Amino acid sequence: MAVKIRLKRVGMKKQPYYRVVVADSRYPRDGRNIEEIGNYTPGTDPASINIDIEKAKEWMKKGAQPTETVRALLKKAGALE
Repeated sequence: MAVKIRLKRVGMKKQPYYRVVVADSRYPRDGRNIEEIGNYTPGTDPASINIDIEKAKEWMKKGAQPTETVRALLKKAGALE
């Protein structure tokens, strides 16, 4: 089972709001997830990033791979060097 840390889109049309989730890579983008570890709101100025860094590090130790976008968000949040 390939586990990914990725974004799940929620919110209204033209007003995106994303949840940072841990999910099996075979599941659809907005489908089932294993755990929600944070959220990201790009519509605010500056963009709001709330990620549980401890949970993210724990999942990466277990082998979960963050997507490119989530990797950039984790760097901004301070979870990655």
